[in-house]
Amino acid sequence: MSDLKYISEVEANLSTHEAICQQRYENIQDSFNRGSKRMQRIEYMLYAIMAFTFFGKDTFIDLLHAVVIK
Repeated sequence: MSDLKYISEVEANLSTHEAICQQRYENIQDSFNRGSKRMQRIEYMLYAIMAFTFFGKDTFIDLLHAVVIK
């Protein structure tokens, strides 16, 4: 096999590899972004549960009205 043909084959394989890796990287980033939004919702739910537990139902409802409903 000539060196020129071998180099062309390697360059083609490398280009294909880079394109596939770029697509995988974008998918990973999308997954991280979706996970971040999901974790933020879970965090807010935990704060609500903690407030409910610490302050009791009536105080929690008053706090909820003050913060969310205004």
